[in-house]
Amino acid sequence: MKEFIRVMKALSDPHRVKIIKMLGVRELCVCEIQSALGIAQPTVSKHLKILEDAGLVEKTKKGLWVDYRLSDGSASPYAATMLGNLRHWLHDDPEIEELLKKVPLLDREAICARK
Repeated sequence: MKEFIRVMKALSDPHRVKIIKMLGVRELCVCEIQSALGIAQPTVSKHLKILEDAGLVEKTKKGLWVDYRLSDGSASPYAATMLGNLRHWLHDDPEIEELLKKVPLLDREAICARK
C-alpha cells in the first residue's frame, strides 16, 4: 500500500501533474521546467525528486545537463497505470493546453544564457 500512496501523493500537486504532462512531450532539464512553470529552481528540483521517488520520472546526466523523462513504469504498477492514464487526461484543460504549447519552444541554451 505504501507504493500506491507514494504515487498518489506525488500526483496530488498541480505543479507535479504539469511536469508529468510536459515530460509527455519530450525530455526536459530543470531550467526548462522552471521557465515554463515560472517557479523557483529549488522548487522544481523538489517536485522532480518526489516524482522520481514515486517511480514516475527518471533522469539521465548528459554532460552539464540532467534530463528528466517519464518513467517506463516498470518500477511500479501504480506509476505505470497513472502515467498511461495521464497521457489521455487533461488535454482539454486550458492551463495544460497553454503549457504544452510552450514545451516545443523551450531552449535550455537560451534560458541559461539569460541567467
